[in-house]
Amino acid sequence: MAFDKGKAERLLKDRGLKVTRQRMAVLEAIDSCPREHLTAEEIFELVKADCPDIGLATVYRTIQLLGSLHLIDRVSFDDGFVRYEMGSALEGTVRHRHHHLICIKCGRVISFQDDLLEELEGKIIATTGFRVVDHEVKLYGYCVECGGDLIEEKRE
Repeated sequence: MAFDKGKAERLLKDRGLKVTRQRMAVLEAIDSCPREHLTAEEIFELVKADCPDIGLATVYRTIQLLGSLHLIDRVSFDDGFVRYEMGSALEGTVRHRHHHLICIKCGRVISFQDDLLEELEGKIIATTGFRVVDHEVKLYGYCVECGGDLIEEKRE
C-alpha cells in the first residue's frame, strides 16, 4: 500500500496530535525505503536532509509516538538493532505483521506477506479460548544470492 500523507495527517489530528514537519518526515523516510527495515539512526540520517535542525532525540520520540499509533511497526532481527517499517494503521485496521525471511549468510531480510498461521490461530482459540491478536514469524535460511537453492540441492 502506498503511503497516504493525507490519511496520516487525519489520523494524527483525530488523536488530538499536531501534524508536524518532523512526524511527516519520519513517515516519509520509512516509506521511501519500502524493502528495508531502518534503524532509528538511519531514519535520522534520511530525515536530516529535509529537516536539518532535527535532533536524534526528536526522531526517537517521534518513532515511539508513531509506533503507538501503528503508523510504523518495530521489528527485531536478533542482530542487536531495533528496526522500523510502515505499519498498518493507514489501512484502517491493525493487522498481523507480515513475516520475514532472514539470510544467515549475508543478513538480507525479505518480507513475506502471506499469513500462513490463520488455521493455527483458529485451532488455538477453539481448544484454549486464547485469541491471538498478533504474531511475528522470522524464518532463517539462505537467500538465492547466497546459494539458497544450491544448499538445498546438496541436502537432497
